[in-house]
Amino acid sequence: MDKLLEILCENSTYTAKELALMLGEPEDYITAQIKEYEQKGVIKGYRALVDYEKIPDSGVTAIIQLKVTPKKETGFDLIAKEIMSFEEVTDLYLMAGSFDFAVFVRGTSMQDVASFVARKISCVDGVIASATHFMLKAYKIGGVSLADEDELDDGRSMVL
Repeated sequence: MDKLLEILCENSTYTAKELALMLGEPEDYITAQIKEYEQKGVIKGYRALVDYEKIPDSGVTAIIQLKVTPKKETGFDLIAKEIMSFEEVTDLYLMAGSFDFAVFVRGTSMQDVASFVARKISCVDGVIASATHFMLKAYKIGGVSLADEDELDDGRSMVL
């Protein structure tokens, strides 16, 4: 991946001027490169990284693993399209291994997510098995640590 994309992945709030200084390139070149990436669909959007644990009553996140039977003509794509259409779904990945999809879901409660799985996901044609895992704590998202150093120090020390 080129250096400009690496920097934007780490922090998309840098201005073109700041990026130009960091990369030793002219500002107008950086602006044009970003515009080209956006037009070609390399850059799909920009978003804030939110630590939901710091927001009271922000809901829950779950990972739902799905085993599916691919469609004869479209493989996994048609199933993925249907799953993506649900507003509860924040991320969707095709995987290798014992499950075919990893579906990331946000809901107001564990019961809300369980209802979503029972009433929507399990009704998708081709879904044959699911496993739901609730996220208890996020330590790192998108390469960014969410934990303060003092939170990670559990107070134990090694005694020899």
